[in-house]
Amino acid sequence: MSPTDCLFCRIVAGEIPATVVRETGTTLAFRDIDPKAPVHVLVIPKEHYADVATLAEGDPRLAAEVLATAAAVAEEEGLLGDGFRLLFNTGAYGGQEVFHVHAHLLGGAPLGPMLAGSPG
Repeated sequence: MSPTDCLFCRIVAGEIPATVVRETGTTLAFRDIDPKAPVHVLVIPKEHYADVATLAEGDPRLAAEVLATAAAVAEEEGLLGDGFRLLFNTGAYGGQEVFHVHAHLLGGAPLGPMLAGSPG
């Protein structure tokens, strides 16, 4: 996938608007347009990697920067006291819809069980 075809690469390039909550030299955090919790922020590396496994293998330091940005946003959003969930969907079975690695930072209310139901 080229950056011109990738939704998140286009957000990084400023071609598509997003509500940015934190930006570093290598990462971007912005509000999800279809939030699943009172706080739902996506945290991405600015460089394109398809999924978290590819990122971890290709640039472990950048993977750590994504986690550090997520932690900083969690603190800024007041989530440290009650907790939060950080979720990476990877591949079709994992529910990944945009194939640019992104962490979902969710919190602000009880989130319930990890999975909606059992596989079947």
